[in-house]
Amino acid sequence: MEQSTGIEQALAKAKRIHFIGIGGSGMCPLVEILHGEGYAITGSDNNESETLSRIRALGIDARLGQRAENIAGAELIIYTAAVLADNPELAAAKASGVPTYERNALLGALTRRYANCVCVCGTHGKTTTTAMLTQIMHTAGLKPTAVIGGKLPLTGTNGITGCGEHMVVEACEFQDHFLQLSPDVAVILNVDEDHMEYFKTLDKLVASFRAFASMATKTVIYNGDDANTREALEGVNGGKKHITFGRSQGNIFRAVNVRMRGAFASYNLHYHGELLTRINLRVPGVHNVSNSLAAIAAAMCSGASVLDCEKGIETFRGAGRRFEILGQYHGITLADDYAHHPKELEAALTAARQMNFRKVWAVFQPFTFSRTALLMDEFARVLAIADEVVLTRIMGSREVNTYGVTAAQLAEKLPGSACFEEFEEAAGYVVAQAQPGDLVITLGCGDIYKAGKMMIEKWAPAAG
Repeated sequence: MEQSTGIEQALAKAKRIHFIGIGGSGMCPLVEILHGEGYAITGSDNNESETLSRIRALGIDARLGQRAENIAGAELIIYTAAVLADNPELAAAKASGVPTYERNALLGALTRRYANCVCVCGTHGKTTTTAMLTQIMHTAGLKPTAVIGGKLPLTGTNGITGCGEHMVVEACEFQDHFLQLSPDVAVILNVDEDHMEYFKTLDKLVASFRAFASMATKTVIYNGDDANTREALEGVNGGKKHITFGRSQGNIFRAVNVRMRGAFASYNLHYHGELLTRINLRVPGVHNVSNSLAAIAAAMCSGASVLDCEKGIETFRGAGRRFEILGQYHGITLADDYAHHPKELEAALTAARQMNFRKVWAVFQPFTFSRTALLMDEFARVLAIADEVVLTRIMGSREVNTYGVTAAQLAEKLPGSACFEEFEEAAGYVVAQAQPGDLVITLGCGDIYKAGKMMIEKWAPAAG
């Protein structure tokens, strides 16, 4: 609480805020919100990206390269957890005497400004559900402020500065970051083994979600079909309302008579056993039935009507990098997805197989050495859903490769797959081999989307 008070005081005093790692998907929405509130923003990043370009388009000075002199003039400094401790800009910030906080402390401070803060957490589906909920609330005229891990096509941004009492936040369990937030409504989509280099055991992971649920001041909305989520809710009371969603009997919000039209689901929405309406999803994959139920439950708890939910869901066509169709080139469809855990890859590739393409190409960049090593066999199992698999080297991010793991080891478990060190090689291979009628989908939460851009550049001359 002492830290949260400190950053709230710093926010009240500061006029100029500097972001170290400004182009990150978690930083971008906070930048957009504070820029909209009138703060002068500067920042830096080590990599060019779409988010960095979007931030610059707002007139923000976002520099490439992280150096001590970048913090000059800042009255508050925010850094992303992805920045290593020996980063020269971060070291200068901590030595400067200027209030310096990790990104999640800032997010926590923002969540305390709103009367109804809805925080969406879970191992899978956070971005899609948060974006879907934001779209419903926007459609309903509730004017939410939002922090989303992907771009919402409705606004073209990750962050929305609303003028109402509502805030919608994507809440991440990584290193218990979500425990710095102050939810009025906590939404728990699922609890699955991830970030185990930090949590170590499933029991500790479940305990963190239990702590998060306990922080909700009003309501906990959770997946009644997920055993780990139900376990996390054991002992969570304190006068909170408990609302379940799912496909099985007994859930308060329930999907009944689920039907698939290719990769797209529709279902009857029931509330306490009563039929409300029929929901037609415009995002692929049966897993989005659960995500949409969570979004509808949270929206209705925030004042949206059934009609608002129906309209919001049926106009929602996905968040950026969530099975995002980038275009069609010479009869080959190119898509991009953030999936980086085996269950997310399984959902994306299963949906892809239901879309009647000649072949499905999975171009996957593994993210972090620990996840790749610990879940190697699961990665091999789900990538085999694709007809063709192309791997790139592992993006280690914040980790050192103490596991001795490589993408080539994963490739050995996938007969017929190809493995490349550089995106340029992977893109060239796919462009040379893919045929009209194929779907090529780049997969991973790192910068694999750059390989997709390279493919487009290689295809473009022939298109002309």
